[in-house]
Formats: sequence, structure tokens, C-alpha cells
Amino acid sequence: MSRAAAPAEADQRAPGHDGGDPHAPGPAGHDGPSFEEATRRLTQIVAELEGGDLPLDRSLALFEEGVRLARSAEQRLDRAEKRVEELLGIDPHGKPVVREYEG
Repeated sequence: MSRAAAPAEADQRAPGHDGGDPHAPGPAGHDGPSFEEATRRLTQIVAELEGGDLPLDRSLALFEEGVRLARSAEQRLDRAEKRVEELLGIDPHGKPVVREYEG
């Protein structure tokens, strides 16, 4: 492996990450990195790919990682949107949703 590839591999962890598996379950039992970690890492991946000085295998590995992170971030956004809709209590037709209190 060339010397130039080593720093790129060291950058695979998001800044501030504890050094463990970046895809390990995060807070509250969610799978994968947090939304913020995923977007931070995606930014790093894009910058590295745009640099253009990577071997094909490294570019492909980064692309695959980016796709996984993008899907994970999208799933988190979808869950957050559904939660906001629940909290606002509005159905798809814009009408308030009334539920019995289950306290």
C-alpha cells in the first residue's frame, strides 16, 4: 500500500469519535453512526474522492461506505419526520389527529 493511502484510512473515523466501530449501535440503540457522524464522514469521503489521487479499489470502498452512510442518514431523517408528525398530530390530509390519552 502506498504511503498516501495511510492518512486516508486514519480519517475513516468521524472527528470526536471514541475510536470504536463507527457503525456500532449509537445512542438509544439506533444502528449505525448518528446522523451528524454520518454527514461528517460523508463530507470527508466526498473530499477524498474529489481529490482524484486514489486507486480504484480505494475509490470503490469509499463509494460503498458513502452509500451505506447516506442510506443510514436518510432512514434517520425519515424516522425523525414521522416522529415530528406524531408530535404535531396532523394526518396526511392536514387534519388534527385526536387520540385518547393512555396515561
